[in-house]
Amino acid sequence: MPTAAVNGIEIYYEEAGSGFPLVFCHEFAGDMRSWELQVRHFARRYRVITFNYRGYPPSSVPADEAAYAHEQLIDDLHRLLDTLGIARAHVAGLATGGNLALNFAIAHPQMVAGLVVAGAGAGTSDRERWLAGARKFADDIERDGAEGIVANVAGAPQRVIFRDKDPRGWAQFIAMMRSFSPVGCANMMRNALMKRKPLTELRDAIAGLQMPILVMCGDQDFPAAESSRLIRDHAPFAGLAVLPMCGHTLNSEEPVLFNLLVSDFLAAVEAGRWGSWSAGAAR
Repeated sequence: MPTAAVNGIEIYYEEAGSGFPLVFCHEFAGDMRSWELQVRHFARRYRVITFNYRGYPPSSVPADEAAYAHEQLIDDLHRLLDTLGIARAHVAGLATGGNLALNFAIAHPQMVAGLVVAGAGAGTSDRERWLAGARKFADDIERDGAEGIVANVAGAPQRVIFRDKDPRGWAQFIAMMRSFSPVGCANMMRNALMKRKPLTELRDAIAGLQMPILVMCGDQDFPAAESSRLIRDHAPFAGLAVLPMCGHTLNSEEPVLFNLLVSDFLAAVEAGRWGSWSAGAAR
């Protein structure tokens, strides 16, 4: 079981393939297993790294809520890449992982060759309502354990399209959540998610990002729609892909389309040309 000693804890990770590094950051309601259909596709051409955040076994599960600051997750990723000898990589993330990938790029732009931000930014729009829902979510986890995670995710409007279109994939998704640590998830919700900055407070930082960015969103993922557009409108080299009849879990709901769009984006980056971004341009 490969683990890295990072910031006083153990981070579990896996690698597949060889080539330029490509790192995937998972969502709150998923872990590294969520990326299996991407790992199998991209490991043919890349050194693919997936990992579980602190709070998601077999990574360490600190008992203290204070150990789950969003800034700590960013530094965990930084230290993990250092441990693996990776100075520069493509970084992709979904939802919570999209927020992590975006903030990692802001904090360490020299380490990010290409950035994929998918379904990110919940809590930016209608923030007070979202915070109230997040508090209830954490309370439900503390009371009901993993079933509190399942109950909140399974009924979310941006999730049910996955259930309806792919019952087999949905069943695997639900089973994965039942293996999560309630302590880790409750702490993650109360600290990393609820206390992270909404994207409206990151406009200037987003505008300063000079790497090519692919923003992705399902057209049924209403919490992420406005945030996705905000990134697209402020980052100078960002393009937006909206997947039709798709909800929040777009890499699992539509893996063929997700993989195709990301593959095309990475190919453009590596060719030195992504829209108005050019690898040869002085910036």
